[in-house]
Amino acid sequence: MTDMEYTRLGDTGLEVSRFCLGCMNFGSDQEWMMNDREASIDLIHRALDLGINFLDTANVYSRGESEEIVGEAIEGRNRDELVIATKVYGEMGDYPNGQGLSRKHILDQVEGSLERLGTEYIDLYQIHRWDENTPIEETLDALSYLVDTGKMRYVGASTMTAYQFTKALYTSDVEGYERFACMQPEYNAVDRHEEANLLPVCEGEGIGVIPWSPLAGGFLTGKYDRDGDVEEGLRADSDEYTRGRFREENWQVLDEIRSIADEKDASPAQVSLAWLLHKPVVDSPIIGPRSVEHLEENVAALDVSLSPEELERIEAPKTPRWPAPEKD
Repeated sequence: MTDMEYTRLGDTGLEVSRFCLGCMNFGSDQEWMMNDREASIDLIHRALDLGINFLDTANVYSRGESEEIVGEAIEGRNRDELVIATKVYGEMGDYPNGQGLSRKHILDQVEGSLERLGTEYIDLYQIHRWDENTPIEETLDALSYLVDTGKMRYVGASTMTAYQFTKALYTSDVEGYERFACMQPEYNAVDRHEEANLLPVCEGEGIGVIPWSPLAGGFLTGKYDRDGDVEEGLRADSDEYTRGRFREENWQVLDEIRSIADEKDASPAQVSLAWLLHKPVVDSPIIGPRSVEHLEENVAALDVSLSPEELERIEAPKTPRWPAPEKD
């Protein structure tokens, strides 16, 4: 089995595995999730055994169930060897202050996440989205307080405009707040809009990049066909966002990925992940396998090497632009 590789998260000294295990599948909120607590824990244990030290979850994933599963899976493990990440912003209750990035909501929610994860601190605490209703100074002040009190080690962000992220970094630099260490953007071979938005900011500011949906919701695994029906139980069967990727230019990207995979005796998923790993700005793609077999297949992408010509073949059908086109 492939030996895990490690890298520093952006300009920090934090060492993370080249793949991060995404934990959104560990829960029962949607049909396409694993809906099996024991199997989820087994999958996390296998990921740790393969050398993955970086786990990413969020309080809103199945309303805390994902965090509980992660907490159960890491119980008894050497906490110093793990990098545990979670997020705050989404709705956790249908009441005033039940969501967002106010000081109250952040300080309330971190306690719940710590309890569910069964840990005394969170390595990476991320704002899940930008909050239009809360001054960024208030959010950064709350996050800085949590770093100062030892409840978290680093702060990160996810999915926003380059202007918003630059404003947050500038505010931290000028006011002395804790600075975002990493960004979690949607990024894969068919969703490349962040090349025209966040990624240049990350590259210029030394921000770690941990892409979500590196396989485009399963589209880049090759399990869907242009003219075929979607199998019941697959994500695109119930998720319109994933089906929104079924457009001609994306099928052309997948055609090239399948062709390269055949040439290399690899899978489309491995070639797609290798494409991301070849991007200097990317630190650790967040993979979301639902089986140990898929996990092992994903990790084996570390052994897939792509030439500049092969990278160009994959990229040629797409022209990155911002805002991202609507998925229909």
